[in-house]
Amino acid sequence: MVVFAEYIWMDGTQPTQKLRSKTKVLEVDDVKKVEDLPKWGFDGSSTNQATGDKSDCALHPVSYYTDPIRGWPHVLVMCEVFLADGKTPHPTNTRAALRAAAKKSEAQDPWFGIEQEYTLFKGSRPLGFPDNGGFPAPQGPYYCGVGADEVHGRELVEAHMEACAAAGMRISGINAEVMPGQWEFQIGPLGPLQAADQIWLARWLLYRLGEEFGINATLYPKPMRGDWNGAGAHTNFSTKAMRNKGGMKVIEAACKALGTRHYDHIQEYGANNTERLTGRHETCSIDQFRYGVSDRGASIRIPLQTAQDDKGYLEDRRPAANMDPYRVCRVILETVCLNAKPVLGGVANGTTGKAAQVLAAVTHGSH
Repeated sequence: MVVFAEYIWMDGTQPTQKLRSKTKVLEVDDVKKVEDLPKWGFDGSSTNQATGDKSDCALHPVSYYTDPIRGWPHVLVMCEVFLADGKTPHPTNTRAALRAAAKKSEAQDPWFGIEQEYTLFKGSRPLGFPDNGGFPAPQGPYYCGVGADEVHGRELVEAHMEACAAAGMRISGINAEVMPGQWEFQIGPLGPLQAADQIWLARWLLYRLGEEFGINATLYPKPMRGDWNGAGAHTNFSTKAMRNKGGMKVIEAACKALGTRHYDHIQEYGANNTERLTGRHETCSIDQFRYGVSDRGASIRIPLQTAQDDKGYLEDRRPAANMDPYRVCRVILETVCLNAKPVLGGVANGTTGKAAQVLAAVTHGSH
C-alpha cells in the first residue's frame, strides 16, 4: 500500500509569499505521526529561495492532515523550509520565529481565531460583476445573502468548507461578504501554530479546489477600487486571563499595548494594506489607532458580548487578507504576552520618521 503525501510550503515570492506543493509517494500503510513523514528537498532556485549554483533547500514536515481530495490514507503535509544544512531555518521561514514566541508565551494559553476574507474571480472580474464592464448594484444585499442575484460562487465555497472539515481542520464557519464574489471562512480558536498552519493549508485547498471550478481566489486587500469593501483577515485573540472573569481589564491593557506598537504591527500585517485601511468601509485609517466595544470602524474591536460578560477576546481588524498568519500571530504574542517595546512607534496624528517609512513600504508592498 502507498500514501500520497502532498508536501506544502511557502516560497520566497515578494511582497507576499505564495504556496508551493509537490507529491511524495510513501510505501507505508498510513501516517500515524509527523515523524513518519521524511524530510525532503526541492529546487529553491525555482521558488525565489536560492540561486542556481546552490539551489537545494530542505522541507521539514511540521503538521499533517487527511487529504480530502485524494481521500484516506493520503495526507496534506505542512512544511517549514530550511537551508541545505538541514539545521538553519531559511530566511523565508516565518514559522520558525512564531515557534519561539509560542514557546515563550505558552503559560498564558493564547488562542487565535482568524477570519480569512477572499474574493473569487473568473477571468479579470470578480464573480457577480458584469463580464463586459460596468458594476453590479451597490453594496447592501450581498452580505450573508441568498439567491443567484446576490450570491456568487457558493458551489466552490461549500466544497471548500467540506474539504477543510474532512481534513480535520478546525473550520468554524463561512459567510458571503459585503462585496459580490467576496467570501470569508474562519479557522479557530486554536493555539498560534495550529491556527497559522491551518490558515495556510485552507488557502491551499481553496486554490486547489478552484482548479476544478475554473475560479481563482485572490487575497488582495482591495480587489476593486471605488465604493467596495476591501478584504481583511480579522484576527481574534485571547489569553487564559482574558477568558476568565475580570478579563476586560486584561483586554483593555492589551489594546493599549497594541496601540504603542501600531506601526510595528502594520509592517507585519500584509502588503498594499494602505489601499484598504482608509477609514472607510469598516476600517480605521492606517495612520490612526483606536479601540472600542462593538466598533467595526476601530483598529481593535471588543465584542459586545465580551464587554457584557467581563471576559472573552479582542478582534484586531487591521491585518489584510494577504497577511502571513505566522507573522501576525508572532507580533501579537510579542506585544501582548512578551511585552515587546515599540520599535517604530505607536499612535500618531500624522506620520513622520520611521512610521512614514513603514507606511511607504506597506504602500509599495515591500517587507
